[in-house]
Amino acid sequence: MIRIGIVGVGFMGMIHYLAARKLKDARVVAICSRDEKKLEGDWRSIQGNFGPRGEMMDLSAIKKYRSVDEMVADPDIDLIDVCNPTHLHPETAIKALQAGKHVLVEKAIALDTKDADAMVATAKSAERLLMVAHVLPFFPEFAFAAEAIRSGKFGKLLGGHFKRVISKPDWSAEIGDASKTGGPAVDLHIHDTHFIGLVAGVPKQVFSVGVASGDSVDYLTTSYLYGPGGPAITCSSGAVAMKGRPFVHGYEIYLEKATLVYESGTCPLTVLRADGSSEQPKLEGGEEATTAFTAELQAAVDGVKAGREPDLLSGQLARDALVLCHRECESAKTGRAVAV
Repeated sequence: MIRIGIVGVGFMGMIHYLAARKLKDARVVAICSRDEKKLEGDWRSIQGNFGPRGEMMDLSAIKKYRSVDEMVADPDIDLIDVCNPTHLHPETAIKALQAGKHVLVEKAIALDTKDADAMVATAKSAERLLMVAHVLPFFPEFAFAAEAIRSGKFGKLLGGHFKRVISKPDWSAEIGDASKTGGPAVDLHIHDTHFIGLVAGVPKQVFSVGVASGDSVDYLTTSYLYGPGGPAITCSSGAVAMKGRPFVHGYEIYLEKATLVYESGTCPLTVLRADGSSEQPKLEGGEEATTAFTAELQAAVDGVKAGREPDLLSGQLARDALVLCHRECESAKTGRAVAV
């Protein structure tokens, strides 16, 4: 039985707690928060851009900690699940790793690349797993696309376009604070850079155009430059939509023998073939908002049991995704291609 301690009881901490209820051979045994009401089980103030709102929770069987130092000192915890704000990820994760715990940290791995490098290095020296919770590859439509590209079942990846656009969030003060999240070009867009890195690798250069407010890039469109032979990949991501269309993500992916099309809310995953035929594959996974997060957490648990980092939760891949976001912001602000 893998024993999990969750640090941070905001929206993502709640989602991880709910998702963990369906884990095999693992359970949440402790939570850590500075909020006394949340420690007492009053989660009614929690809300996000998907899934359930918080409610009164029965935490009678859960240990409660008010500091990270206390939690990581608990010998009865195997895996620390870091769900506090992004600017706190490095300090929290490093303390847990140095205390001998395996770590799963919510995306983004950090705000600064140097901090991400320090986290990866600490995990190596501590001989513990640093896993980063990028959930997108665990959503059925993206899992299908990743498997199709990586297996080569439809031939070589030629190109594609990805999209992730939201309305400006007003459900959390911290989510709108770029100093704590990196702004939409990091906190939101890193889903895309992670997935693109997973299926296509790191490009040689990026060229972005965008919309900025202060130091934060709120929306950008990027071309990922892999050099002659491609693939030719672009992505548009950010927080510019009106509230009537609060969230949309999807892709159009071009392979040698098929085109994959998906857009949330409007177009289910469809495979288009050269002969004009099409199909909508039956996807594994349920309709609940937490299903992909359960799969993500299960991968982390299985990784701890096996003593091996799951490739979808790779700390290095998450670090590279952060670098891409920073290079794209630099390109959007300077108007020139930037080397990766």
